[in-house]
Amino acid sequence: MPIPGNLMTTAMAVMPHTDVDQAIEAALTLDIPFWPQLPHLNYYEDMYVQAAEHFPGIVLDIEKKTLQFSMDRFIAEFEETMAHFDDPDYFDISATYSAVYHQFLDLDLSDRPAIRGQLEGPVSFGFNILDQDERPILFDDTVRPFMFEFMAQRINVQLGKLKQKNPNAFMFIDEPGMQFVFSAMSGYGEQKAKQDLDQFFSMIHRPRGIHLCGNPDWDFLLGLDMDILSLDIYTNADIFAASTRSVKKFLDNGGILVWGIVPTGIDAFEKENLDLLAFKLKTIWTALEKKGIPMDRILAQSLISPATCCLVNQDREKTVEKAFALTQRLSHNLQKEFHLK
Repeated sequence: MPIPGNLMTTAMAVMPHTDVDQAIEAALTLDIPFWPQLPHLNYYEDMYVQAAEHFPGIVLDIEKKTLQFSMDRFIAEFEETMAHFDDPDYFDISATYSAVYHQFLDLDLSDRPAIRGQLEGPVSFGFNILDQDERPILFDDTVRPFMFEFMAQRINVQLGKLKQKNPNAFMFIDEPGMQFVFSAMSGYGEQKAKQDLDQFFSMIHRPRGIHLCGNPDWDFLLGLDMDILSLDIYTNADIFAASTRSVKKFLDNGGILVWGIVPTGIDAFEKENLDLLAFKLKTIWTALEKKGIPMDRILAQSLISPATCCLVNQDREKTVEKAFALTQRLSHNLQKEFHLK
Protein backbone atom coordinates (compact mmCIF):
# COMPACT_ATOMS: atom_id res chain seq x y z
CA MET A 1 0.00 0.00 0.00
CA PRO A 2 1.65 3.27 -1.08
CA ILE A 3 -0.24 5.41 1.47
CA PRO A 4 2.17 6.00 4.36
CA GLY A 5 1.14 5.87 8.00
CA ASN A 6 3.25 6.22 11.13
CA LEU A 7 1.28 9.28 12.27
CA MET A 8 2.29 11.50 9.36
CA THR A 9 0.09 14.52 8.66
CA THR A 10 -2.35 15.74 6.05
CA ALA A 11 -5.48 17.93 6.13
CA MET A 12 -8.80 18.74 4.49
CA ALA A 13 -8.55 20.56 1.18
CA VAL A 14 -11.23 23.22 1.71
CA MET A 15 -9.44 26.26 3.11
CA PRO A 16 -10.51 29.84 3.97
CA HIS A 17 -7.64 31.51 2.12
CA THR A 18 -7.98 34.01 -0.70
CA ASP A 19 -4.25 34.08 -1.48
CA VAL A 20 -3.37 31.10 -3.67
CA ASP A 21 0.34 31.09 -2.84
CA GLN A 22 -0.35 31.31 0.89
CA ALA A 23 -2.80 28.41 0.67
CA ILE A 24 -0.31 26.21 -1.18
CA GLU A 25 2.42 27.16 1.29
CA ALA A 26 0.16 26.11 4.18
CA ALA A 27 -0.64 22.78 2.51
CA LEU A 28 3.08 22.15 2.01
CA THR A 29 3.74 22.45 5.76
CA LEU A 30 2.19 19.01 6.20
CA ASP A 31 3.85 15.69 5.38
CA ILE A 32 1.28 14.79 2.72
CA PRO A 33 0.29 17.96 0.87
CA PHE A 34 -2.77 18.45 -1.33
CA TRP A 35 -4.12 21.10 -3.68
CA PRO A 36 -6.35 23.50 -1.71
CA GLN A 37 -9.94 24.39 -2.59
CA LEU A 38 -10.62 28.08 -1.93
CA PRO A 39 -14.35 28.90 -1.99
CA HIS A 40 -13.75 32.39 -0.57
CA LEU A 41 -11.69 33.17 -3.68
CA ASN A 42 -14.58 32.65 -6.12
CA TYR A 43 -17.57 30.38 -6.68
CA TYR A 44 -15.71 28.13 -9.12
CA GLU A 45 -13.70 26.95 -6.10
CA ASP A 46 -16.81 25.55 -4.38
CA MET A 47 -16.34 21.78 -4.12
CA TYR A 48 -19.71 21.04 -5.73
CA VAL A 49 -19.04 23.44 -8.60
CA GLN A 50 -15.62 21.88 -9.24
CA ALA A 51 -17.20 18.42 -9.38
CA ALA A 52 -19.90 19.70 -11.75
CA GLU A 53 -17.55 20.79 -14.53
CA HIS A 54 -18.75 19.25 -17.83
CA PHE A 55 -21.55 17.32 -16.12
CA PRO A 56 -24.47 17.40 -18.57
CA GLY A 57 -27.54 19.26 -17.40
CA ILE A 58 -25.74 21.61 -15.00
CA VAL A 59 -27.00 25.18 -14.80
CA LEU A 60 -24.29 27.28 -13.18
CA ASP A 61 -24.70 30.98 -12.36
CA ILE A 62 -21.39 32.33 -11.06
CA GLU A 63 -22.74 35.80 -10.24
CA LYS A 64 -25.73 34.51 -8.26
CA LYS A 65 -23.68 31.60 -6.87
CA THR A 66 -26.25 28.97 -7.78
CA LEU A 67 -25.76 25.44 -9.06
CA GLN A 68 -28.77 23.56 -10.41
CA PHE A 69 -29.71 20.81 -12.83
CA SER A 70 -32.02 20.71 -15.85
CA MET A 71 -33.23 17.41 -17.29
CA ASP A 72 -33.86 19.06 -20.66
CA ARG A 73 -30.29 20.28 -20.74
CA PHE A 74 -29.04 16.87 -19.57
CA ILE A 75 -30.72 15.22 -22.55
CA ALA A 76 -29.37 17.88 -24.94
CA GLU A 77 -25.79 17.66 -23.63
CA PHE A 78 -25.52 13.94 -22.92
CA GLU A 79 -24.33 12.93 -26.39
CA GLU A 80 -21.51 15.48 -26.36
CA THR A 81 -20.34 14.27 -22.94
CA MET A 82 -20.28 10.67 -24.12
CA ALA A 83 -18.26 11.70 -27.17
CA HIS A 84 -15.56 12.97 -24.79
CA PHE A 85 -15.70 10.06 -22.35
CA ASP A 86 -12.24 8.79 -23.27
CA ASP A 87 -10.65 12.26 -23.26
CA PRO A 88 -8.72 12.76 -20.00
CA ASP A 89 -8.52 16.54 -20.40
CA TYR A 90 -12.31 16.74 -20.54
CA PHE A 91 -12.60 15.10 -17.12
CA ASP A 92 -9.72 16.92 -15.46
CA ILE A 93 -10.20 20.12 -13.45
CA SER A 94 -9.60 23.14 -15.66
CA ALA A 95 -7.72 26.27 -14.64
CA THR A 96 -11.04 28.15 -14.55
CA TYR A 97 -12.48 25.80 -11.93
CA SER A 98 -9.38 25.75 -9.72
CA ALA A 99 -6.81 28.49 -9.27
CA VAL A 100 -4.62 26.07 -7.34
CA TYR A 101 -4.73 22.60 -8.93
CA HIS A 102 -2.48 23.25 -11.94
CA GLN A 103 -0.10 25.40 -9.89
CA PHE A 104 0.19 22.50 -7.43
CA LEU A 105 0.98 20.13 -10.30
CA ASP A 106 3.80 22.44 -11.43
CA LEU A 107 5.61 21.86 -8.12
CA ASP A 108 8.31 19.26 -7.57
CA LEU A 109 6.49 16.86 -5.24
CA SER A 110 8.67 13.82 -5.81
CA ASP A 111 10.38 13.97 -2.41
CA ARG A 112 7.13 13.78 -0.42
CA PRO A 113 6.05 10.48 1.17
CA ALA A 114 2.76 10.94 -0.73
CA ILE A 115 0.48 13.61 -2.16
CA ARG A 116 -3.29 13.77 -2.25
CA GLY A 117 -6.15 15.01 -4.38
CA GLN A 118 -9.89 15.08 -3.89
CA LEU A 119 -13.26 15.36 -5.59
CA GLU A 120 -16.77 15.71 -4.25
CA GLY A 121 -18.35 12.27 -4.04
CA PRO A 122 -21.47 11.21 -5.96
CA VAL A 123 -23.71 10.68 -2.93
CA SER A 124 -23.17 14.19 -1.58
CA PHE A 125 -23.25 15.67 -5.08
CA GLY A 126 -26.48 13.85 -5.84
CA PHE A 127 -28.13 14.99 -2.60
CA ASN A 128 -26.99 18.59 -3.05
CA ILE A 129 -27.80 19.23 -6.75
CA LEU A 130 -31.51 19.76 -7.35
CA ASP A 131 -33.37 19.42 -10.64
CA GLN A 132 -36.04 21.67 -12.13
CA ASP A 133 -38.56 20.20 -9.69
CA GLU A 134 -36.34 20.88 -6.63
CA ARG A 135 -35.64 17.15 -6.34
CA PRO A 136 -32.13 15.80 -5.65
CA ILE A 137 -30.70 14.18 -8.77
CA LEU A 138 -29.61 11.22 -6.62
CA PHE A 139 -33.23 10.07 -6.74
CA ASP A 140 -33.38 10.00 -10.55
CA ASP A 141 -32.88 6.45 -11.84
CA THR A 142 -31.67 7.77 -15.19
CA VAL A 143 -29.19 10.34 -13.92
CA ARG A 144 -27.82 8.48 -10.88
CA PRO A 145 -25.97 5.61 -12.62
CA PHE A 146 -24.37 8.00 -15.08
CA MET A 147 -23.39 10.34 -12.24
CA PHE A 148 -21.48 7.57 -10.44
CA GLU A 149 -19.66 6.63 -13.66
CA PHE A 150 -18.91 10.27 -14.48
CA MET A 151 -17.44 10.96 -11.04
CA ALA A 152 -15.35 7.77 -11.18
CA GLN A 153 -13.86 8.93 -14.47
CA ARG A 154 -13.01 12.33 -13.00
CA ILE A 155 -11.36 10.77 -9.96
CA ASN A 156 -9.28 8.39 -12.10
CA VAL A 157 -8.05 11.20 -14.35
CA GLN A 158 -7.00 13.36 -11.41
CA LEU A 159 -5.31 10.43 -9.66
CA GLY A 160 -3.38 9.70 -12.84
CA LYS A 161 -2.13 13.28 -13.01
CA LEU A 162 -1.08 13.23 -9.36
CA LYS A 163 0.74 9.91 -9.73
CA GLN A 164 2.90 11.51 -12.41
CA LYS A 165 4.13 13.88 -9.71
CA ASN A 166 4.42 11.28 -6.94
CA PRO A 167 3.86 7.52 -7.29
CA ASN A 168 2.26 7.39 -3.82
CA ALA A 169 -0.57 9.78 -4.71
CA PHE A 170 -4.06 8.91 -3.50
CA MET A 171 -7.56 10.38 -3.60
CA PHE A 172 -10.13 11.46 -1.06
CA ILE A 173 -13.74 11.20 -2.18
CA ASP A 174 -15.33 13.94 -0.09
CA GLU A 175 -18.73 12.81 1.18
CA PRO A 176 -20.10 15.32 3.71
CA GLY A 177 -23.62 14.18 2.84
CA MET A 178 -23.00 10.49 3.50
CA GLN A 179 -24.59 10.65 6.95
CA PHE A 180 -27.97 11.51 5.37
CA VAL A 181 -28.11 8.03 3.81
CA PHE A 182 -28.89 6.71 7.28
CA SER A 183 -31.74 9.12 7.96
CA ALA A 184 -35.26 7.73 7.68
CA MET A 185 -36.09 10.85 5.67
CA SER A 186 -33.32 10.50 3.07
CA GLY A 187 -35.29 8.67 0.39
CA TYR A 188 -32.07 6.84 -0.54
CA GLY A 189 -31.64 3.80 1.63
CA GLU A 190 -28.61 1.99 2.96
CA GLN A 191 -29.09 -1.05 0.74
CA LYS A 192 -29.23 1.01 -2.45
CA ALA A 193 -26.30 3.13 -1.30
CA LYS A 194 -24.20 0.01 -0.67
CA GLN A 195 -25.00 -1.34 -4.12
CA ASP A 196 -24.16 1.96 -5.82
CA LEU A 197 -20.98 2.57 -3.82
CA ASP A 198 -19.67 -0.97 -4.38
CA GLN A 199 -20.09 -0.43 -8.12
CA PHE A 200 -18.56 3.04 -7.84
CA PHE A 201 -15.44 1.85 -6.03
CA SER A 202 -15.01 -0.98 -8.54
CA MET A 203 -14.58 1.72 -11.22
CA ILE A 204 -12.01 3.78 -9.27
CA HIS A 205 -8.30 3.15 -9.35
CA ARG A 206 -6.41 2.62 -6.10
CA PRO A 207 -5.54 4.08 -3.68
CA ARG A 208 -8.94 5.59 -2.91
CA GLY A 209 -10.93 6.43 0.16
CA ILE A 210 -13.53 8.66 1.75
CA HIS A 211 -13.24 11.82 3.80
CA LEU A 212 -16.17 13.13 5.81
CA CYS A 213 -16.66 15.22 8.92
CA GLY A 214 -20.12 13.92 9.78
CA ASN A 215 -21.36 10.88 11.66
CA PRO A 216 -22.59 8.10 9.36
CA ASP A 217 -22.98 4.41 10.13
CA TRP A 218 -19.32 3.61 10.68
CA ASP A 219 -19.76 -0.13 10.22
CA PHE A 220 -21.29 0.56 6.79
CA LEU A 221 -18.51 2.94 5.81
CA LEU A 222 -15.64 0.76 7.04
CA GLY A 223 -17.11 -2.13 5.06
CA LEU A 224 -16.64 -0.38 1.70
CA ASP A 225 -13.76 -1.46 -0.53
CA MET A 226 -11.50 1.51 0.11
CA ASP A 227 -7.93 2.06 1.24
CA ILE A 228 -8.23 5.09 3.52
CA LEU A 229 -10.86 6.72 5.72
CA SER A 230 -10.54 10.28 7.03
CA LEU A 231 -12.84 11.30 9.86
CA ASP A 232 -13.47 13.89 12.56
CA ILE A 233 -12.51 11.84 15.61
CA TYR A 234 -12.47 14.99 17.77
CA THR A 235 -16.28 15.04 17.59
CA ASN A 236 -17.11 11.39 16.92
CA ALA A 237 -14.71 9.45 19.17
CA ASP A 238 -17.31 7.68 21.32
CA ILE A 239 -19.50 6.61 18.42
CA PHE A 240 -16.57 5.51 16.26
CA ALA A 241 -15.08 3.47 19.12
CA ALA A 242 -18.27 1.39 19.20
CA SER A 243 -17.34 -0.05 15.77
CA THR A 244 -14.24 -1.89 16.95
CA ARG A 245 -14.94 -5.04 14.95
CA SER A 246 -15.24 -3.07 11.71
CA VAL A 247 -12.16 -0.99 12.55
CA LYS A 248 -10.15 -4.18 13.12
CA LYS A 249 -11.28 -5.69 9.84
CA PHE A 250 -10.47 -2.45 7.99
CA LEU A 251 -6.95 -2.37 9.46
CA ASP A 252 -6.46 -6.11 8.91
CA ASN A 253 -7.16 -5.48 5.23
CA GLY A 254 -4.45 -2.82 5.13
CA GLY A 255 -6.64 0.26 5.46
CA ILE A 256 -5.32 3.61 6.67
CA LEU A 257 -7.21 5.76 9.19
CA VAL A 258 -6.82 9.54 9.25
CA TRP A 259 -7.54 10.75 12.77
CA GLY A 260 -8.95 14.28 12.54
CA ILE A 261 -8.15 15.47 16.03
CA VAL A 262 -7.10 19.15 15.99
CA PRO A 263 -10.10 21.52 15.96
CA THR A 264 -10.03 24.43 13.51
CA GLY A 265 -12.81 26.62 14.92
CA ILE A 266 -11.51 29.48 17.05
CA ASP A 267 -13.35 28.62 20.27
CA ALA A 268 -12.55 24.90 20.24
CA PHE A 269 -8.97 25.47 19.16
CA GLU A 270 -8.26 27.87 22.01
CA LYS A 271 -9.51 25.31 24.56
CA GLU A 272 -7.07 22.62 23.44
CA ASN A 273 -3.35 21.99 23.75
CA LEU A 274 -0.85 19.35 22.67
CA ASP A 275 -1.09 17.26 25.82
CA LEU A 276 -4.90 17.15 25.81
CA LEU A 277 -5.10 16.20 22.15
CA ALA A 278 -2.42 13.52 22.55
CA PHE A 279 -4.29 12.14 25.57
CA LYS A 280 -7.54 11.95 23.59
CA LEU A 281 -5.91 10.05 20.74
CA LYS A 282 -4.01 7.65 23.00
CA THR A 283 -7.20 6.96 24.97
CA ILE A 284 -8.97 5.88 21.78
CA TRP A 285 -6.01 3.80 20.60
CA THR A 286 -5.65 2.12 24.00
CA ALA A 287 -9.34 1.21 23.98
CA LEU A 288 -8.93 -0.36 20.54
CA GLU A 289 -5.82 -2.20 21.69
CA LYS A 290 -7.71 -3.69 24.65
CA LYS A 291 -10.27 -5.02 22.18
CA GLY A 292 -7.67 -6.88 20.16
CA ILE A 293 -6.13 -4.40 17.72
CA PRO A 294 -2.34 -4.28 18.20
CA MET A 295 -1.00 -0.80 18.95
CA ASP A 296 1.80 -1.17 16.43
CA ARG A 297 -0.74 -1.81 13.69
CA ILE A 298 -2.82 1.21 14.71
CA LEU A 299 0.25 3.46 14.60
CA ALA A 300 1.62 2.05 11.36
CA GLN A 301 -1.72 2.55 9.61
CA SER A 302 -2.63 5.99 10.92
CA LEU A 303 -2.30 9.58 9.78
CA ILE A 304 -3.15 12.69 11.82
CA SER A 305 -5.05 15.71 10.55
CA PRO A 306 -7.14 18.66 11.67
CA ALA A 307 -10.66 17.62 12.66
CA THR A 308 -12.46 19.58 9.95
CA CYS A 309 -12.07 22.37 7.46
CA CYS A 310 -13.32 25.78 8.62
CA LEU A 311 -14.59 28.67 6.50
CA VAL A 312 -16.42 30.65 9.18
CA ASN A 313 -13.68 31.91 11.50
CA GLN A 314 -13.59 35.68 11.86
CA ASP A 315 -9.81 35.54 11.51
CA ARG A 316 -10.17 33.65 8.20
CA GLU A 317 -7.01 31.58 7.71
CA LYS A 318 -5.12 32.40 10.93
CA THR A 319 -6.61 29.75 13.24
CA VAL A 320 -6.67 27.19 10.44
CA GLU A 321 -2.95 27.69 9.88
CA LYS A 322 -2.37 27.44 13.63
CA ALA A 323 -4.27 24.13 13.56
CA PHE A 324 -2.02 22.89 10.75
CA ALA A 325 1.05 23.79 12.81
CA LEU A 326 -0.37 22.13 15.93
CA THR A 327 -1.19 19.00 13.92
CA GLN A 328 2.43 18.82 12.80
CA ARG A 329 3.75 19.30 16.34
CA LEU A 330 1.35 16.67 17.68
CA SER A 331 2.57 14.25 15.03
CA HIS A 332 6.22 14.84 15.89
CA ASN A 333 5.59 14.40 19.62
CA LEU A 334 3.68 11.15 19.17
CA GLN A 335 6.18 9.79 16.67
CA LYS A 336 8.94 10.42 19.19
CA GLU A 337 6.94 8.89 22.06
CA PHE A 338 6.18 5.73 20.08
CA HIS A 339 9.67 5.53 18.50
CA LEU A 340 8.39 5.87 14.95
CA LYS A 341 11.29 8.09 13.88
